[in-house]
Amino acid sequence: MTAVDERGMTKYFEELEPPEGVKVELLRGEIVMMASPDLVHNMIIEDVLDQIPRKRWSRLQTQDVDILDEASEPVPDLVVLEREVMPASGRLLPCRLITMVVEVVSKTSVQRDYEIKRSIYAAGMVPAYLIVDPIMAQCVLLTRPAGKGENADYQRQQLTKFGASLPLEELGLEMDTSEFGTFPGVKPHRYP
Repeated sequence: MTAVDERGMTKYFEELEPPEGVKVELLRGEIVMMASPDLVHNMIIEDVLDQIPRKRWSRLQTQDVDILDEASEPVPDLVVLEREVMPASGRLLPCRLITMVVEVVSKTSVQRDYEIKRSIYAAGMVPAYLIVDPIMAQCVLLTRPAGKGENADYQRQQLTKFGASLPLEELGLEMDTSEFGTFPGVKPHRYP
């Protein structure tokens, strides 16, 4: 049996061709596969998109992100960056160009979204990470990334319950969360 280092896993990941309808991410050397998202998830993303002005911001769904110095290529539910810094092409979007990433929590992604991706996006110095949680009916906005590697984290955390206005200083707007849906029949988890 041959040992595979992080570079070998990255090469394998880049050549992987998943079946249609399967989302695949590389998170700190681990390949994570997920089925297509729930309707609640997709409607939340639509609501977020509707509130971020397209004239100033590029809003990309399912965009592979290149996190510097990490064996990670996450695929956030939504990536927001200023239109003027948008590259003309490429599969991987450099993390230094990103203003905000958005992840909508699913029943199977709780730990990845609240812990693993929090650290990965902070290590990439992504200025704002918004976790929209239809299980707990809340948004968690993380800002002020600091640190490196697995020790990276966000220094500021703001919790907003669905229905309240969410100030997004990095985008210069207030987001209305009153239309965000929740999953039926799901027991709340204990994050954050």
